[in-house]
Amino acid sequence: MRALLPRWLAPLLRRRYTNRLFGRHAWLDHSLAHPPEARPSAAGPLVPLLMRAAQATPEQVLAQLQATAGGLSEAEAAERLRRVGPNEVAHDQPPTAGQRLWRAYNNPFNLLLTLLAAVSWLTDDSKATVVIGSMVVLSTVIRFVQEARSSRAAEALKALVSNTATVWRVPAGGAAPQSQERPIRELVPGDHLQLSAGDMIPADCRVLSARDLFVAQAAMTGESMPVEKFVSAQDPHAPPNPQPTEAAAGQGPLEQHNLLFMGTNVVSGSATAVVLATGNQSYFGTVAAHMNAGEGTVTAFQSGVNSVSWLLIRFALVMVPIVLLVNGFTKGHWGEAFLFAMSVAVGLTPEMLPMIVTTTLAKGAVMLSRKQVIVKRLDAIQNFGAMNVLCTDKTGTLTQDRIVLERHTDVFGQASDEVLKFAYLNSHYQTGLKNLLDRAVLEHVEMATELRLAQDYRKVDEIPFDFVRRRMSVVVAEQDHHHELICKGALEEMLAICTQVRTQGPEGQTDQPLDGEVLARVHEVAAQLNREGLRVVAVAMKELPLDQTVFGVADESALTLIGYVAFLDPPKDSTAPALQALADSGVAVKVLTGDNELVTARVCAQVGLPVQTVVRGPELDALDDTALAACVEQHQLFAKLTPLHKERIVRALRRNGHVVGFMGDGINDAPALRAADIGISVDSAVDIAKEAADIILLEKSLMVLQEGVLEGRRTFCNLLKYLRMTASSNFGNVFSVLVASAFLPFLPMLPLQLLVQNLLYDFSQTAIPFDRVDDELVQKPLRWNPDGIGRFMVYFGPLSSVFDIATFALMWWVFGANSEARQTLFQSGWFVVGLLTQTLIVHLLRSPRLPFVQSRPAPLLLGMTAGVAALGVFLVQGPWAGYFRLQALPPAYFGWLLLILLGYGLLTTAVKRWYAGRFGWQ
Repeated sequence: MRALLPRWLAPLLRRRYTNRLFGRHAWLDHSLAHPPEARPSAAGPLVPLLMRAAQATPEQVLAQLQATAGGLSEAEAAERLRRVGPNEVAHDQPPTAGQRLWRAYNNPFNLLLTLLAAVSWLTDDSKATVVIGSMVVLSTVIRFVQEARSSRAAEALKALVSNTATVWRVPAGGAAPQSQERPIRELVPGDHLQLSAGDMIPADCRVLSARDLFVAQAAMTGESMPVEKFVSAQDPHAPPNPQPTEAAAGQGPLEQHNLLFMGTNVVSGSATAVVLATGNQSYFGTVAAHMNAGEGTVTAFQSGVNSVSWLLIRFALVMVPIVLLVNGFTKGHWGEAFLFAMSVAVGLTPEMLPMIVTTTLAKGAVMLSRKQVIVKRLDAIQNFGAMNVLCTDKTGTLTQDRIVLERHTDVFGQASDEVLKFAYLNSHYQTGLKNLLDRAVLEHVEMATELRLAQDYRKVDEIPFDFVRRRMSVVVAEQDHHHELICKGALEEMLAICTQVRTQGPEGQTDQPLDGEVLARVHEVAAQLNREGLRVVAVAMKELPLDQTVFGVADESALTLIGYVAFLDPPKDSTAPALQALADSGVAVKVLTGDNELVTARVCAQVGLPVQTVVRGPELDALDDTALAACVEQHQLFAKLTPLHKERIVRALRRNGHVVGFMGDGINDAPALRAADIGISVDSAVDIAKEAADIILLEKSLMVLQEGVLEGRRTFCNLLKYLRMTASSNFGNVFSVLVASAFLPFLPMLPLQLLVQNLLYDFSQTAIPFDRVDDELVQKPLRWNPDGIGRFMVYFGPLSSVFDIATFALMWWVFGANSEARQTLFQSGWFVVGLLTQTLIVHLLRSPRLPFVQSRPAPLLLGMTAGVAALGVFLVQGPWAGYFRLQALPPAYFGWLLLILLGYGLLTTAVKRWYAGRFGWQ
C-alpha cells in the first residue's frame, strides 16, 4: 500500500506530530461549512470546500461559514465544538484492550515459548505445559499492565505541554472582539486566527489578510523552500492570467496561494485567517484517517535492543542443538533429551525483555517529569543518556531571559530619546513575533503618552521580520503629514541599507553621509557596547510620501541610522555550576547563536565557558564538509548563525560520531532540533520548536537539563543490568548443562524443574527497573554496545559453572547421588544452588561496587530476590516437592550451600573488579 502513496505523503508518515494535535477520532459535520449537496466525497474529502473558499472573496467565505468579520461568539464556538468535536486528528486509532493485549504478547520470545508449550502439550507433558504457559502469561500480563500505566502517565505528561492558537472571539454582551490564547483542540470552523512567525497552522484555513507571509509546507508538498501566501488565490507577482479562476480551479487545493493547511508552519510574516476545517476533516486528517502510519524509522534504542535480542537468539540456536545431541547420544533417550533441550531453549529466552524495557522507560519518563522534564517519545530517554555534546542558544539558557533596555544612544554613543521614540513605535505597531527585545522596549510605557499614539500616529503597513534580513519595519503616518518607515534590526544588516547617520550637534540634529570615517566610528561604538555585554539593535528611518500605499523590502533602502537600543541579559547564577556539572558528566557544551560574537563571548566568559576563538556564520559558508568536521571539534562558540548554519553544525557533529542534543525554543531552531539525535525545547517555545523536540523542559535551565540527563542514564543503566544478568546467567547455565550431560548417567535437572527455576528467576527480575543506580555509573554518556554485552557474558557466565560443577561433585561424592535411583536428590541439590546463585548474581552484577555494603539495592529488588530464593528452598523442602519430582535435602547440605554461595560471591566480586579495571563497567 505504501508504494501507491503520492510522494508528498511520505514525510507525513515519518513526521512526529505533536500529540496535542492528534488524538481522538472526530468527524467534522460539514453542514456548518457548506450545504449537503456540496459535501466532499470519500474520494476527495474537503476538496470542493477548499477550492470554493480559495476562489471566493473573504466576505463570501465568512458568509459560507456563517461567521462574522470579528470572529465567533463564545456561545457559537461552544456549540460548534459540541457538533464537530475537538480539533484532533486520529493519526493512530487508540488500540482496544484486546489489541494492547495482543501487542504485549506478540514478541519473538513469547512466540517461541508458546511453540515450546504446544510441543510439551502434544507430548503429554502437562506440567511443562503449565509452567511454560505461566511464563508466557506472566510476561504478557505484566507488560500489558505496565504499558497501560505508561500510556496513562504519558498522556498526563503530554497534557503539561500545551499548544495554543491566537483566536479572535466576541465576548458575551456584544463587546468588541478580543484576541485570546485557546488550546488548539478547541478550534472550530469559522474561528479567526492571528498567525505570526513560529506558529503551527492548527487547521485548514483561508487567508483573510497577510503581510509577507511565508509558510513551510514541505510536510504536505515536499517543497523545500517556504511558500508565500496571499489573500488572493493567485500569486500577485506572477504574470497576468487571462482565466485566473479556471487556472486556480485546475491546480488543486495545495497549489492555492490563499489556503493554509494543518501541520505546516509560519516561517515569517503575519496574517489573519479563518478556519475552514478541523480534525479528521482537515486535508491532512482525511488522508491520515484512511492510511496506516507505517513502521517508521528504527531508532538507536530499538536497534540496540534488537541487536542484543538477536545475540541471545543466535546463542540459543547454536547451543540448544548441542544440548540435544549430547544428551541423546550419552543417555540414549532422545525423547527425554528433546524435552530437556526445549527447556534449555526456554532458559535461554529473555522473555522478560519487552516487559523490562517498557517498565524501565515508563518509570524513567515519570521520574523525569518530577524533574520538570517531559518526554514526548520514550525511546528518546536512551539518547538523553547517551548525549555527549549539547548545542544550545545563549539567550534564556546561559542568561536570565530577563532582558532590560539598558541604553538608548545616538550613533556616537550619546543618550538619545529620539532613538527610544522610534524603537517604541516600531515595537508597538508590529504584529509579527514580538520577542523579548520588543517587550523590553514596550516596558517604557511612558512613551505611549509622550508620543500621543492615538492622536498623532496611524499604522500604515509593516514589513515583518525574517531570519535572512534580520530586521523588521513598520510604516506609520505622523498626523497625516508624511509616512515614516521605521526599521530596527541587527547592526550589520542595518548598516547595509543605511546611507546616512543622524548626529546631535550644537546647532541641533544633522544628517551626514555614512562614509568610511563615520562607519569606523559606528563600529567602534557598537563594539564597545558589545564588550560591556550589551546586545545592540540598530534603529533607522526614512520619510516616504503620503501617496505611497504599497510597501515592501525594496523600500528598506537609503535609510538614516538614528542610533542604537542596547539590552542587557545577565547570566543566570545557576549557569556556571550547570556547565561544570555537564562537563563533569561528560557532556561538552557548544553555544550556537544568531547574536553578536562579542556579546556572546562576554557572556561565555562570565559563566566560565572557555572560548579562544569565535566562529561566525559567514565563515562557515566558506568551509566544505571536511573542514567543517574539524572546525566543530575545535570550537565551542558559533555566532551570527542562520537556522541552516545551526542545522549544518549539528549534522557535522553527528557525522563525527557524537550523540548530539540541541536545545532551542525559536523558529530558527527548528531545523537543528530535527537534525539532532535528541531535540530539547521548553514549554514556552514557539509551536514549531515544541513540535520538533523529543524532550520538553518545563523550566528553561541547564541545571534542569543536567538532572534530566542523569535520570536518563539511570533508566538506561537499569536496562543494561537486566541484559547483562540474563546473558551471563544463561551462558553459565548452558555451559553447566553441557558438562553435566556429558558425564552424568541421568539428566542434571528435569525439564519441569528447569522451567520452574527460570520462572522464579524471571519473576525476581521484574523489580530491576526500580533499582538504585550508583552515582559513578551515570557520570559518563552511555551508549549501546552489543559487543560489550557479549564479552561480559563470556567472562561472567562460566563463573557460575565453576560452582555448578562443584555442586555436581558435592552431590555425587558427599551425598551419594551417583545413580539413577538417587537422581532426584542430585537434581534437588542443583535446583537450589542454581536458583540461589541466579538470584545472587542480580546483586553481584548490578553494580561494580561491593554488593550490600558499598551499593545497596532498592528495597523492592531486595525483597523480590529474597522472596524468590525462599520460595525456591520451600519448593524443595516443603509439601510440594513431590509434584516437581524433587525431594527434601539433608540439613548438612545447607552448610555446604553457604560455602558455595560465599565462594561464588567472592570469586565474582574479584573478577568484577578486574573486569571493570580492564574494560570499564559500561
